[in-house]
Amino acid sequence: MLDPNIGRLLGKRYQLQELIGTGAMGRVYRAKDILLGGVPVAVKFLALSLQNKKMRLQHRFEQEAKTCALLGQKSIHIVRVMDYGVDDNNTPFYVMEYLQGQSLTQIIRQQNQTLSLPRFLSMARQISLGLKCAHDGIAVDGTVYPIIHRDIKPSNMLVIQDPTFGELVKVLDFGIAKLLQADSDQTKYYLGTMAYSSPEQMEGKELDNRADIYSLGVMMFEMLTGKIPLVAPTHSFGSWYKTHHTEEPRTFAKVAPTLQIPDAVKNLVMSCLAKAASDRPQSIGDILQTIESIEQDDRQQTTSPTDHAASHALVFRDQPQPKTTANLQIPLSKDEFDPIRSASWPTNKPIADIVFPKSIQSNGEMLPALWVMLPQQEIIKRLNSNIYNQFLFINTPHPMLLWITVIYNRQDGAKFLPYYLDMKTSLGQQIVCLLAQTGSYRLLLFARETPNHCSHVLVSSIDPAQPQRLQQWIAMSKTFTSSANPQFSKSLLKSEYEKIKPKILEKLETVFTNFSFHSSS
Repeated sequence: MLDPNIGRLLGKRYQLQELIGTGAMGRVYRAKDILLGGVPVAVKFLALSLQNKKMRLQHRFEQEAKTCALLGQKSIHIVRVMDYGVDDNNTPFYVMEYLQGQSLTQIIRQQNQTLSLPRFLSMARQISLGLKCAHDGIAVDGTVYPIIHRDIKPSNMLVIQDPTFGELVKVLDFGIAKLLQADSDQTKYYLGTMAYSSPEQMEGKELDNRADIYSLGVMMFEMLTGKIPLVAPTHSFGSWYKTHHTEEPRTFAKVAPTLQIPDAVKNLVMSCLAKAASDRPQSIGDILQTIESIEQDDRQQTTSPTDHAASHALVFRDQPQPKTTANLQIPLSKDEFDPIRSASWPTNKPIADIVFPKSIQSNGEMLPALWVMLPQQEIIKRLNSNIYNQFLFINTPHPMLLWITVIYNRQDGAKFLPYYLDMKTSLGQQIVCLLAQTGSYRLLLFARETPNHCSHVLVSSIDPAQPQRLQQWIAMSKTFTSSANPQFSKSLLKSEYEKIKPKILEKLETVFTNFSFHSSS
């Protein structure tokens, strides 16, 4: 039977094309925004109707929608809400960014083996960053509202491949559980997913951030083992209520006795599963600190001389010297000025402090460029600065290049802008080829407050010896067969990056502190 919604035009703007998801919270469709020339979006109809409901619920929906929209602007780890409304059947809907990826549920089930520790830590950190943003609160009309998700589970985590970040995790459905609960006539109405709900959520109590931390603990256990830590005898509310309140979670040793999981990871997960909220980590910030510490320990072990894979991963680096000229906002010719300064921030990129490569055409020529978004004040204080660049390349187990750009001035210090290029992709090879051909690149600076146009343009020249090296690395990348996940090479480069950052800073401070320059008007 055909879905009657397919082909439907919503709000004279969004044409529904395909049903892509269903669940207790509602139905999700892929649609195209005809007002923006067919840009793909996702439309989620909520499982409630505002018909014959009090205005209080209508107001609640509008408030939740606004909050979700602000959350997505604040964190790249939360799916962006771009619009909302109510259709002709009085069913509320959200319009969200359309992202192609997999749910964390799919990834867990598809794994022949469990998630590797670095991949688990990366995902857990990204999810925690999204939750921290929500728990810290969003200011709406002058009041800060902390937001509790209430339904943390793998199916509400979307994993996508992003050209800037690699594997990027985004959290779905903030605020929806509370909104659907408000639709009930019951004063204490349970809504959530029973296997992941905290004891206090099963009781219908008012929740705080520690309820999400409990659910996160259940999910992290499942990410590591493929199984949930608590199992109820029957899938009934009463059975799950008793299980969460009285049963101790299964241990890692019992569920996955062959897994080599660091004690620090086990302790973190089990602490999140404490029955009493007061016995859990009290904030996501505490969890993030623990994850960061574990990641540092894992990187040190991964890159130690005794690690076979790491010892055979040769990192090539150039040896550029800091330039003794100031890299200022450049006086572009009119032919070059118009297309570069009129560039607008891509609609598929978050409004956040990020950097990514994207070539730009100027005067009939394709130029390599780094697109950078920063707060406006940060851009202003960085204009009268020097720019340093360096490249690191690793060919095994997967060809990967780290492109380091540093904007430096004596007063404000260094702003590091690293970017990892997968050299097995057409994007990676194209950008590096352009760098080798032009011997320079543009930095297009966009202010977060006004993202619709390029704020300033800087130019950075690369060392004359670098183009030849870049060409060699392209050739190596084309001929070399990858033998591992790209993330492994990225982790090795990250370790190298952390080692050389202090050396780069020391070099910049030595050279430029003793060098006086004057900006041109």
